Amino acid sequence: MLRLLAAAGSAKAVVEIGTGTGVSGIWLLGGMRPDGILTTIDVEREYQRVARRVFLEAGFAPSRTRIISGRALDVLPRLADGVYDLIFVDADTTEFAACTEAALRLLRTGGILIVNGAHAGGRINDPSARDVDTLIVRETVKAIRESEDWIPAVIPSGAGLLAAVKR
Repeated sequence: MLRLLAAAGSAKAVVEIGTGTGVSGIWLLGGMRPDGILTTIDVEREYQRVARRVFLEAGFAPSRTRIISGRALDVLPRLADGVYDLIFVDADTTEFAACTEAALRLLRTGGILIVNGAHAGGRINDPSARDVDTLIVRETVKAIRESEDWIPAVIPSGAGLLAAVKR
């Protein structure tokens, strides 16, 4: 799904919040334009080291990735406004609201926001689920759904993807 959405938007400039071991980055790169650059942010240097190797093994030149070590909430304010085609949020749920706010500033009109974990571990439709993560996911989905700035949809893929196009 990440590859499809990156390709559908002819993505050249992508931000990934939560590098992990590079798996999602490979899918994003696979859908991006050949001259595209993936900016990926993570606090875990070991993950980034593994991701750097994984990107190379998958055939992506080092010039296709910009790997930034640090907290997303510290890095995002330093990124340029309105120049990104796609932002993928695969961060701690406590950062969802701040990441989606930043995405509104960072994305160009027509850019795509994707938030991983929209099903809240299968608890999203259970009204008795009141844990912090589920409540945050519900609030994030509701805020984006009710905003005039986004055209959203929840995609039932993996952990659930909240996708939204910036108006």
